[in-house]
Amino acid sequence: MKEKLKKGLGLLDVFCIASGAMISSGLFVLPAIAFTKTGPALFLSYILASFLAIPTVLSTAELVTAMPRAGGDYFYISRSMGPVAGVIGGLSSWFSLGLKGAFALIGMAAYVELVLPIPIKPLALSFCFLFIILNFLGIKEAAKWQVTMVLGLFAALLFYVSFGFPSIHIEKYVPFAPFGLGSIFATAGLVFISYGGLVKVASIAEEIKNPGRNIPLGMILSLIIVGIFYGLVVFVTAGLLPADLLPADQLKLSLTPISDAAKVFSGGAGVTIMAVAALLAFATTANASIMSSSRYPLAMSRDRLLPAFFERINAKFKTPHYAIFFTGAVMSLAIWFLKLEFLVKIASALLILLYILANVAVIIMRESKIQSYRPKFRSPL
Repeated sequence: MKEKLKKGLGLLDVFCIASGAMISSGLFVLPAIAFTKTGPALFLSYILASFLAIPTVLSTAELVTAMPRAGGDYFYISRSMGPVAGVIGGLSSWFSLGLKGAFALIGMAAYVELVLPIPIKPLALSFCFLFIILNFLGIKEAAKWQVTMVLGLFAALLFYVSFGFPSIHIEKYVPFAPFGLGSIFATAGLVFISYGGLVKVASIAEEIKNPGRNIPLGMILSLIIVGIFYGLVVFVTAGLLPADLLPADQLKLSLTPISDAAKVFSGGAGVTIMAVAALLAFATTANASIMSSSRYPLAMSRDRLLPAFFERINAKFKTPHYAIFFTGAVMSLAIWFLKLEFLVKIASALLILLYILANVAVIIMRESKIQSYRPKFRSPL
């Protein structure tokens, strides 16, 4: 008798896995780049990008409640468009999540390297190994750490917004959109990657209790709350750094804009708090990436598209150990051999492809009038 995956995750777990998969470099690094294209109106680009994510969130929620199986978008893409599209979708999801996780681990190591004289890549590999072991020991254990880290991250962001808001200067928002209103819409496409990991929680649907309720609700709550935090944090940052009292290009040149802004209103203590927040953000993304991406080899193995050993479930921990170790090995190779810019570009391109496939899949399933297609959540779009 084959071992089965264990259903042990609830609504809070889904929310924290989805949120943690999103918040990383998109908030702690990307504003430095995006500000040069938009100016103080950048926070509107982040809010607009959240609206762009809504169709895919709703489509994914509908599909996964109709087919709550491991592998998420691979499973419903293959069932709606055939095995070829399924393979493309499955491998794309697997690689995009793995590359996003590798990028997060490098970012995590870069922050630690500021206080410990350890080379970034060996340090990133060490963190990767720790998350591999954590996920091997059980999804519930990995989820507990995820919840703790995400709640700590939200607490740090709340500190930043609460104490930073009274210190902003309105004149720093003038001119509000120096590159024109069109730049707000154009930059929304750039920062859209910040919402990239949101729907990947669907890949662990088999391990979620009451998936018909918890997956849609968890993803929607995550999009709303993270979108609000994105807008508030970027708004406060723009009101603190780009001013006549500070070097005009400080935000544009900094790769740690949030920590730089925290220093303005709370000194070294604020820098430390936000540096810890950045570490938590990268850690939650890496953990969620390994957790979610390892379910794709499992699902593809069940369909005989990958070797059979990938679908084996550990008898003690109820986790797909071969899929987890193999995914971790691929991430380790990406950390060691691939350049950072390449990781970001490939992950972004694959993300857009997958979002398109998910929305097409829900149209096909509806129009096919398949009697067994009975989602517990139906997208209003």
